[in-house]
Amino acid sequence: MFTQFYNEAIRKLVIGFGSLFNDIRIVKTNPDGVDETIRVPLSYGPKEKFLRRIEESSSISNTSKVQITLPRIGFDITGFAYDSGRKTNKLRKRKVEAGDGLGYSYNYNEVPYLISFGLYVFTRNQNDNLQIIEQILPYFSPEFVVSFNMNSVNKKVDVPIVLNGVSTVDEYEGDFDSRRNITSSFEFSAKSYIYGPVKTGKIILTSEIDIFGSDEKFYGSVTDTQDLRIGITGGYTGDGYTAGNQIYGEFYYE
Repeated sequence: MFTQFYNEAIRKLVIGFGSLFNDIRIVKTNPDGVDETIRVPLSYGPKEKFLRRIEESSSISNTSKVQITLPRIGFDITGFAYDSGRKTNKLRKRKVEAGDGLGYSYNYNEVPYLISFGLYVFTRNQNDNLQIIEQILPYFSPEFVVSFNMNSVNKKVDVPIVLNGVSTVDEYEGDFDSRRNITSSFEFSAKSYIYGPVKTGKIILTSEIDIFGSDEKFYGSVTDTQDLRIGITGGYTGDGYTAGNQIYGEFYYE
């Protein structure tokens, strides 16, 4: 029953989700009064990983230690849930004809799943945080639709990505040497699908029907004791020819 296959449907969804936020920029004013545009880095990882790196300095040598630069955006998958509300007939097939016209690819109906994502924004000050939030919220009302090429059969699949909620935490506790950390968390749900293996089949090019002992009248010299062979599209084209006690050709009922 179980065979090896990999459509990369979840991997493509992760890449597509991350690409929505990989070009967010903020504007800062330097001490000289000049505005600088900064692109916010994006990476995959759990929220706790980023908080740990923010709180602790990384060692690049025995004497030098550096802290993670902010602002920064991270995201990860937080869960999978079967979506029974979008369930359809699981035996339905989707077919795509091959380029040579002699075969086709197909798979059975996809399985609906809600895939949850968490998006985390880490900044040092409130202005940077609000700039990033305002560049995300207007596009989700509450969903944003992304099209994916999942496999050779499902080449254009629209996946709504729904924004479920936003929360912000301002961590500014401790002594005066502690660094301020403002974290905004976004909760998303992608109404996606999981696909089974893609299979191949051959197209039926010819089909024959044998009728014996017919009493009907035909145009041609078919008798009651002979065999009338008719193709799937109505018979063979051209004049009929005799092979043994069978007559082949195109005939029509009177």
